[in-house]
Amino acid sequence: MLLKMLALGGLGYAGYRYYEKNRVDKNGVAFAGGEPEGAFRNAGSESTASHDSMSATDEALDETYPASDATAKY
Repeated sequence: MLLKMLALGGLGYAGYRYYEKNRVDKNGVAFAGGEPEGAFRNAGSESTASHDSMSATDEALDETYPASDATAKY
């Protein structure tokens, strides 16, 4: 009985680890770890998944993203 419970617990743990490893990030690939859930991330290269440095123009555009989009009032 105890061996069955240990085997079942080990199988559950292995399944959980497999699930966590292959889980798809809901934020998408552009988000760094620790960013809030949702459609928008914080501005700047530290908030992207790759952490690549941005030019001054890229960073300025990144900071204005939500405000620069037109509203959907057609």
